[in-house]
Amino acid sequence: MLARNAVIGSISTGSSISVAINRGIHASAVRKWRDYENERHYEPGEDVFKRVWHGLTYDYRRARRRYAEARQDAWQRRHPIAHMKSKIQNYELLPFRADFVIIGGGISGSSTAYFLKNWFRDEDLSVAVIEDPDKFATSRSMLSCGEITQQFSEPELVDMAMFSAEFLRHADQHLRVLDSEPPKLSFHPCGFMHFATSQESADQLKETWKMQISHGVKVAFYSKDEAEQKFPFMNFDGVFAVTYGLENEGFFDPWEFLGALREKNITLGVDYYQGRVEDFKFRQPALYSNPQGRDPDADDILETRKTMAGVVVQPKMTGASSRPINFYRLINAAGPWAGEISQMAGIGKGIGGLAVPVPIEARKRQYFVVHAPDVPALEMPALNDPSGVFCWPYQPGYSFICGKKPSKEEDAKIDHSNLDVNYDYFHQQIWPVLCHRIPSFKNAHVMNAWASYEDVNTFDDAPILGDHLQFKNFYTMSGFANYGAQMGIAAGKLYSEKAMEMAYMTNNVRKYDMSRLLMGKKYKETLRV
Repeated sequence: MLARNAVIGSISTGSSISVAINRGIHASAVRKWRDYENERHYEPGEDVFKRVWHGLTYDYRRARRRYAEARQDAWQRRHPIAHMKSKIQNYELLPFRADFVIIGGGISGSSTAYFLKNWFRDEDLSVAVIEDPDKFATSRSMLSCGEITQQFSEPELVDMAMFSAEFLRHADQHLRVLDSEPPKLSFHPCGFMHFATSQESADQLKETWKMQISHGVKVAFYSKDEAEQKFPFMNFDGVFAVTYGLENEGFFDPWEFLGALREKNITLGVDYYQGRVEDFKFRQPALYSNPQGRDPDADDILETRKTMAGVVVQPKMTGASSRPINFYRLINAAGPWAGEISQMAGIGKGIGGLAVPVPIEARKRQYFVVHAPDVPALEMPALNDPSGVFCWPYQPGYSFICGKKPSKEEDAKIDHSNLDVNYDYFHQQIWPVLCHRIPSFKNAHVMNAWASYEDVNTFDDAPILGDHLQFKNFYTMSGFANYGAQMGIAAGKLYSEKAMEMAYMTNNVRKYDMSRLLMGKKYKETLRV
């Protein structure tokens, strides 16, 4: 019996040794902890001393890792497991939760992400930007002319325009990535010109001009005689006065700026995801009274008590199912499609605060590139005619971008379902006005044309900036129309102030929130093209 036990013991000992050798051979190679996304996790009661030491030294290790990674360029960072990004957008990796979810990766959404991360540079603050590539290609961030002007009739918009112009002036330093070369951003300076065609409108234009210069805007006010001496090649019949921008006005390339902004955001820790928003997640409060009896509005009352908790996104990948992303706050910067996003959240489909829709609609706008060899290109201002026709210098030479902001009656006749260009629209609606205002446009001809969508506020044609009346974590940032490329920069800065300081610090734009829709109060921008 003893001999048998000895044999069995020797066999078990031999098998234990072989198992140990096997495990040693197949064990993973030793790697540094920072090669992985997560560290060692200690359960309560497990190795108490190591757990305490791990907690006490975590901040030091995190700071050391940040310093080591900050020395690397965004495209040359080490640790591929911790940073699995080969492109700007993430196609498959959707988070379960993010502190801030931004719908729209254009200038407004990317600027918001930039200022949030610039305000609070901590890896624990997660910012996720979701964009639909099919709609992004037709948005104003991609197809806008990139106009910059500070001539507005509302003081808040003047201050926003001044901030954006100053940011663009130093954008190469703001968006520089570590020790890399500053991004090259092109800018074409050109003053904007607005007209007054009656004595009443001339007096109003002068009061607006006084307000602008009191805010520090460099703009000139000319009478009809002064304008004729300054611009002898233009026809000022029926004009009483004009204003002309002298500084911080012109055009920039929105795509160049957006590319540099997105690259900077990647280095700050912003995540870009390609996908389509399909729905929203809601939760009911823990304690609430359930409507009883035969109240016909019982279901609607329950709808008004729910809070927004997440967004459902369809990833841009074949065969992928929709996935929810929980958030702390959501920014609706979808531009022309901000109204559709709001409808998905139930806004405009209920009672109380949910009864008022977000009146943002996608409107088609056409731009025509015109070659006019007889027009003095260097003296030509960015013309904004009272009829809605505009003509802006396009490139150094004799190329100009022309178009027209249609009236409500004209806009109703335009087919907004596609981006097909109607060249007859230029010859019938735009060219006659240009030839009357600048006779040398008679020899002009169209070289190219394109169309894009703009986010138009059908309520008062002014932007919407603010939290929803019921969903306090749902912020709308839209309605800038053709000035979205410029105003989106300042709008992102203002939201970061409201999110981090709970109030607008540099420019109070509370009057542009959703409450004015309930009160029916309109803020009409008279100098908006």
